Amino acid sequence: MRWLNEADLKGLYNEAGATSLRKVADHLTPEYRRFIEAARFCALATVGPEGTDCSPRGDDGPVARALDARQLAIPDWQGNDRIDSIRNILRDGRVSLMFLVRGSGNAIRVNGRARLTDDHGLRDSFARKGHLPRTVIVVQLDEVYFQCARAIIRSGLWAGLDDSDGLPTPGQILAAMTEGEVGGAEYDRIWPERAARSMW
Repeated sequence: MRWLNEADLKGLYNEAGATSLRKVADHLTPEYRRFIEAARFCALATVGPEGTDCSPRGDDGPVARALDARQLAIPDWQGNDRIDSIRNILRDGRVSLMFLVRGSGNAIRVNGRARLTDDHGLRDSFARKGHLPRTVIVVQLDEVYFQCARAIIRSGLWAGLDDSDGLPTPGQILAAMTEGEVGGAEYDRIWPERAARSMW
């Protein structure tokens, strides 16, 4: 296998067109803000001393809130307590976000720097069903832009199909990795109820 260098890329890719470059903003335009505030899901990519991490973030309403034209706030709801993204943000604030809206062929990408806060007023503003996020991620935007729809179209992401039939369950994955010490059918059976109790 031949590994490429930067010089090789000139023969394989074209120069970026005007639309690819002019779609980039250093703040939330009204259009970008509307899209982000409609998104219930985003992927959060962080970097730290151990490497990179990409974490799904989701909510039953907007997954992020615009604090102003250059800042987004994302509540950190109940998760698995690995806190890989949280630790990375403390050590290296560089983050990337990709927002998806169900049914839309486009994705909105945000690059910037994040910090963590446990500010009571901000946490209280996200209160949900008697619960507060443990922390809030505040992202200072460097750039925001839309990604064309080709990848979503190619994947048929919103085609309403279910490709999950036959995939291993989390319980099966855990049981296989631990020689049956944890996981298994019981894990899968009780997980939906446990998740429902700890959603927020």
